[in-house]
Amino acid sequence: MKIAVIGAGHMGRYHAEKFAALRGAKLVAVVDADSARASALASKLDTEPLINHRELFGKVDAAVVAVPTDRHHAVARECLQQGMHLLIEKPIATTLAEADELIELAARKQLVLQTGHVERYNKAFRALAKRMERPIFIESERLAAFKQRGAEVDVVLDLMIHDLDLACSLARAEPSNVSALGFRVVTNDIDIANARIEFENGCVASLSASRVSQTAVRKLRVFQPGLYVSADLQAGKLRYVRSAKGEIEQIDETHPGGDALADQAAAFATAVRKNSAAEIDGSQGRRALELALTVGRLVRERLQKFA
Repeated sequence: MKIAVIGAGHMGRYHAEKFAALRGAKLVAVVDADSARASALASKLDTEPLINHRELFGKVDAAVVAVPTDRHHAVARECLQQGMHLLIEKPIATTLAEADELIELAARKQLVLQTGHVERYNKAFRALAKRMERPIFIESERLAAFKQRGAEVDVVLDLMIHDLDLACSLARAEPSNVSALGFRVVTNDIDIANARIEFENGCVASLSASRVSQTAVRKLRVFQPGLYVSADLQAGKLRYVRSAKGEIEQIDETHPGGDALADQAAAFATAVRKNSAAEIDGSQGRRALELALTVGRLVRERLQKFA
């Protein structure tokens, strides 16, 4: 599979490294409008640097779109029109209309369209998901220090969208009600947010995200009848708690190592090779985007009341 990475920034660099090392794939080029950045990464990975994604047309089978979010739609649309399978960094686009156009175009062209919700490939999350049959409450906490990278979108689209996707995959139902609140701290947009998601099957999720914290945290807690699981997705640790013969039983698991980004790259390559649907396809990316946009809108409406 001949593949290119479009966008040689923070995430683009990691994607390029994974595909350069992936068996059965050949990294043909890295593309970035900043020629120096493209050249530096291309030199490191022994591939070709390009400054325009249109130079890829007719040369590759697939591409990773890792440009800033506001350019996802324009770049992805042109690539799909040229018959390229795509892995698009999250969020899939900035609007639902843009996401719908990409999904429809990929379906019409019979192309793989995968959304980069990489946390689904976290080893600890995958182990947790196998044990959870009927979650009734999901709680997540995702905290990070402020970085200029990603600041073109709010914290919901930057960080919380990971957990919105995880909650949907665990709940196995469509959202029915959303409430949210949040605050601006260092930017002119939302830097801290909390959302409560109710699903049609009765499951409830409470999700918190901050990009102005001093310590990085990626915690997830899931409750179902007879079982509670606490996960540290950053450390790869799980703790299962349940009642056994009138006593509290606790089982700890560790899922060290693993490379979620490499596993995501391999899954995408497999889908392309088999011409099968992506495990995390455009429609799932759209669902996470719709929830993120709803949360963002509700936070801004609440902030306006107190302005």
